[in-house]
Amino acid sequence: MKSPLRQRREAAETLAVQALGFIAGENARLAHFLNMTGIIAADIRAAAREPSFLAGVLEHMLAEESLLLAFAAEAGIDPAEVARAKSVLAAGWDRDAP
Repeated sequence: MKSPLRQRREAAETLAVQALGFIAGENARLAHFLNMTGIIAADIRAAAREPSFLAGVLEHMLAEESLLLAFAAEAGIDPAEVARAKSVLAAGWDRDAP
């Protein structure tokens, strides 16, 4: 059985991947994301394996209220879930640092 912390981390990662899919689902959103983050589209798949990148995806979403609200509405979640997921991912990343 998975620990509660592991379950929260996996749920946060799933939400971040879902958010990334939402961003990528519209050319204008994706172009803005790429412009703001400096990542190139070809590198996204590999980057999405990193908790710090996933936390950054959620941070990007939190920085733009209209994007956050549109994603939350489509996903059927409370926008606060995005902030909670970002905190879980960011905490895990900090803990893994040397």
